[in-house]
Amino acid sequence: MLYKNVILESMGVGIPPEIVSSAEIESRLEPLYSRLKLPPGRLEIMSGIKERRLWPVGSKPSDTAIIAGKDALSKTEVPLEEIKCLIMCSVCRDFLEPATATVVHNALGLPRDSLVFDISNACLGVLTGMLCAANMIELGQISAGMVVAGENGRALLEHTIKILNEDPGQTRRSIKKHFSSLTIGSGSFAAILSSSKLSSQKHRLLGAVSTAATEHNKLCRGNDDAGMLDGSEVLMNTDSETLMIKGVETAFETWEKFKKELAWTNSSPDIICAHQVGSAHRKMLFEKLGLPLDKDFPILESFGNTGSASCPSTLGIAAKTGKIQKGNKVAMLGIGSGINCTMLGVEW
Repeated sequence: MLYKNVILESMGVGIPPEIVSSAEIESRLEPLYSRLKLPPGRLEIMSGIKERRLWPVGSKPSDTAIIAGKDALSKTEVPLEEIKCLIMCSVCRDFLEPATATVVHNALGLPRDSLVFDISNACLGVLTGMLCAANMIELGQISAGMVVAGENGRALLEHTIKILNEDPGQTRRSIKKHFSSLTIGSGSFAAILSSSKLSSQKHRLLGAVSTAATEHNKLCRGNDDAGMLDGSEVLMNTDSETLMIKGVETAFETWEKFKKELAWTNSSPDIICAHQVGSAHRKMLFEKLGLPLDKDFPILESFGNTGSASCPSTLGIAAKTGKIQKGNKVAMLGIGSGINCTMLGVEW
């Protein structure tokens, strides 16, 4: 799909204050490491993640999404009353009912005549939400909308460490399905999209392409549908190696369609903001797509995998640090378990 009237008006990024290193996680896994005679340092070496960030204990997904939402609102001149849609897009949510978006919408003081709902699409949630808002803007249904995400990986990380240490049946083979859970970090993101007539910015959303390789939906699954709140026993089972291979294959299929849709070549994007999973995934992805790594903007080493906030936060941080210049073409490469893949093009 192509867009003629949609602007990426502003972005907000929430960065958690607590830093947890891979070395610290391994020190907490000492009972497991000792029993299985695992060498220290393997978590950072295998993932490329030196540290990740966590929100304070007791933080709810809505709390963290509100932080990013306020940041995005502070950077726009779009009147508050024009933002007629609020979509909460993270894996984490406060509760099953009502929509966590209602909490965020109320806290941000958005208009009463708004469409307010949650979207759940694993790590692809924010990009999916951006498409929904963009479609409504392109159709003239709304003038502006906001998408938000608040990911809190503390519960998943804590419960994974607990299971690995306390289950005497864990082996070198069995722990592989839990490895990706140790790469999880926390973060939040918000974006305001608007019509070109309303916006003072020129960051134009060019178009998007999606692929649903849902035959691979069993490769990564969580056992809990109550959100990632502190104290909840969240656990993920992931076939990391197969998920990486099939995810990259799906990304290649999507990239070929994406280039055709936008009339791009491999040299068209100036900056690439991809979903940050691990160093091996990054290398395989760029090699398969035939893209140079020097166009990538990596934040993996310091943030880990922040779920649905990963790809868009990469864009937000790249913009904030001046990495993206006027006239640059930006490719957002989103991949989520399921497997779903969406790619967005933006011209700065």
